[in-house]
Amino acid sequence: MQVARIARRGLSRLAAAVETAAVPRMPAFDHVPLPYDGPSAAEIARKRAEFLSPSLFHFYSNPLNIVEGKMQYLYDERGRRYLDAFAGIATVCCGHCHPDVVDAVAAQARRLQHSTVLYLNHAIADFAEALASKMPGDLKVVFFTNSGTEANELAIMMARLYTGSHDIISLRNSYHGNAAGTMGATAQKNWKFSVVQSGVHHAVNPDPYRGAFGSDADKYVRDVQEIIEFGTTGQVAGFISEAIQGVGGIVELSPGSLPLAYEKVRNAGGLCIADEVQAGFARVGSHFWGFETHGVVPDIVTMAKGIGNGIPLGAVVTTPEIAQVLTRRGYFHTFGGTPLCTAGGLAVLRVLEKEGLQENAHAVGSYLKDRLRALQDKHEIIGDVRGTGFMLGVELVTDRQLKTPAKDEICHAMEHMKDMGVLVGKGGFYGNVFRITPPLCFTKEDAGWPLITLHQDHYIFSNEK
Repeated sequence: MQVARIARRGLSRLAAAVETAAVPRMPAFDHVPLPYDGPSAAEIARKRAEFLSPSLFHFYSNPLNIVEGKMQYLYDERGRRYLDAFAGIATVCCGHCHPDVVDAVAAQARRLQHSTVLYLNHAIADFAEALASKMPGDLKVVFFTNSGTEANELAIMMARLYTGSHDIISLRNSYHGNAAGTMGATAQKNWKFSVVQSGVHHAVNPDPYRGAFGSDADKYVRDVQEIIEFGTTGQVAGFISEAIQGVGGIVELSPGSLPLAYEKVRNAGGLCIADEVQAGFARVGSHFWGFETHGVVPDIVTMAKGIGNGIPLGAVVTTPEIAQVLTRRGYFHTFGGTPLCTAGGLAVLRVLEKEGLQENAHAVGSYLKDRLRALQDKHEIIGDVRGTGFMLGVELVTDRQLKTPAKDEICHAMEHMKDMGVLVGKGGFYGNVFRITPPLCFTKEDAGWPLITLHQDHYIFSNEK
């Protein structure tokens, strides 16, 4: 309640600032970055071009050299402060270098960095117990990984082993990873190579904005049933879906579509996998897990990103019965559940609860979404505002009727916002959606700053029809 009151307080002042296009100072923040004496951005770019994979790309015409982070802020080599509204792709949830997480990792590093799951250690057991307490139903067996891709790979394999079937169904426009198995489940050509990706079928995406059937869940889910009937033996291994598509452009699934899809898949003998890599760990605000917003209970849940606040950590959580399939052979990860990472993960979970960050995401995220929609009412270039909590998307279009993607305009807007000290992401199949996924410590005062910087990009608004 207190967070909600704080979020409402000052609404008029910030709204007025947007209306008048006045540029206030960035919110005050009590932190002085350490002096930086490392290589310049140009030198780092040279090394990156010579020694790192050419597949790595960067935002901005002049890439940022980020050298320090503190809570919701990042600092470049010159000590300039940036408001981080992207959180390293929805990864930093508690805040950059949160002292509780840093202390937990440092204390564990001084005592024991790594051993092996062949020995006992309390860090992995303590975190697994705490994580299981956040899950519904009989979801209480945890297998730790290093990333979301690994977690989804394991979940798909477990579904196939448990059911004895091979076919997996995912949604078009989804992103589930970029390894051999998960690349098949990912359904965007932008993220797929020409390698074997067998046994995966992509159902029509229940996208209320760009989808063929608007918000009609029944029509979308009919495609899931037809895939089962005409593309498989009638039995499937599973269905994997994000609650909100992250890389796909913060797409909220049509209300009612996920429960219906779960029903169809379970009737065909399949398991339902919830990919919570981006939506999980309180980011959606109203609930701890994204799938809870749809009123479903999955058979397997995967997670990463926010689970470690930037520490390489992922997990698969399932029921004791399903977990038994991995006992058919020896199976483990060398770094899955290492003490260093699980100590940090437990600290993250405790910070989320202690500081009420889920409630903050709900209150401040709702406030920010309302203000973005007010901006949409005034500007034709904003085609859609969507999402929940601190997982928000703003889609730019050059024509609202045709929904023509505003690709150039979004790049210009990102450059403008960066120059004014605000960092956001972009995504969607056409690359025309702002992804606003800040750390969950983002405040009401912080939320006003992206609104003002976006509103002051006269280039994109002056080009409106």
